[in-house]
Amino acid sequence: MRSPWIEGKATLAERMQAHQQIGAPVPDAQMPPYMESFLSHLRLLVGVPFDYLVPDARLLPTESIRFFYLDRSWTDRLVDGAIAVGKIGSREQAHHQAQAPQVSRQLDLTERQVRGLQRGKVTFENVRALPINGAAQVITGFLLRSKAVSGWPHMDIRAYDKVLARNFDPDTPDSKSHQLRTLRLERLAPAVMLALFEGIPRMVMCEEPHHGVQFGVSGEGNKLTLLRRNQSGVAFDLPKSKEVVVPLRAGGKRVVHVAALRQALTDAATQPIPPNAGTGTMPAQNGAGAFAIEMLDLPWRQRFQGDGAKPEFTGNGLYVSDFKVVAKALDPKVTLTVKGAGL
Repeated sequence: MRSPWIEGKATLAERMQAHQQIGAPVPDAQMPPYMESFLSHLRLLVGVPFDYLVPDARLLPTESIRFFYLDRSWTDRLVDGAIAVGKIGSREQAHHQAQAPQVSRQLDLTERQVRGLQRGKVTFENVRALPINGAAQVITGFLLRSKAVSGWPHMDIRAYDKVLARNFDPDTPDSKSHQLRTLRLERLAPAVMLALFEGIPRMVMCEEPHHGVQFGVSGEGNKLTLLRRNQSGVAFDLPKSKEVVVPLRAGGKRVVHVAALRQALTDAATQPIPPNAGTGTMPAQNGAGAFAIEMLDLPWRQRFQGDGAKPEFTGNGLYVSDFKVVAKALDPKVTLTVKGAGL
């Protein structure tokens, strides 16, 4: 239990000596570090019961993702409710009203450093030394419920304010200049992940961790294909029909025919690559290194981009109930039967 800052007779003496309100610039008027930390974490929904975020499991079914805006008014009222614990009289109420703008401005800065504080990369001394660069921006985020979260708990999540090319490098200066600040990235359950970003993303990328080099092909059943890559291992941006078909041995056991695959890669290297599909050429199949480049199975990457909506709106916009009892009650025969029974 934390010891009180002041107690006993000293409390009364302090109140009698300094009965007036302390101005905002005075250091004594600043929030204690633990209070500032708690309120900034609260602004990012840390400690908020999950039932308040998703009141019904049907709002977040399995293998789904839900994007959202964070309501600033709601989080501000959440902070007011936490501070209200200490407002036991008119004096505390007046102090809160006088200091509320300063508290809000300070939390605008601190909430941007919550992730750094959680990861131990910054301290409160560093945070308070930073200048307050304008008001807080719009906060967006998503909730992901999928086996991918439990399968790759260290999944890499990044958001961008523009749609980048298919094979973009996230470490280039151009990519970093469009990346939005990640305010929170946390697994709430083995298969549920919450992410919050500062700003409105145009593209969100979920990527498998880069733990090692692996080889593989794509496709299902006996229809397996392989991407065509240049000497650096970067895949060309080609349609599915232009990918290399992986030959299989006879017997129906889905065993790759390696010699035939090497010949297929040799034949594909002689085919021209459109200028807009990428740079470079496929390596000549003259050794194990060139074969390994074409067999690369880079970390899985899922992109969510654009507005996510269909070009045209369909339907009348009315809510359609999922309960069969509603459809049954609207049946004309049932209606007549109920009226005939005098109900």
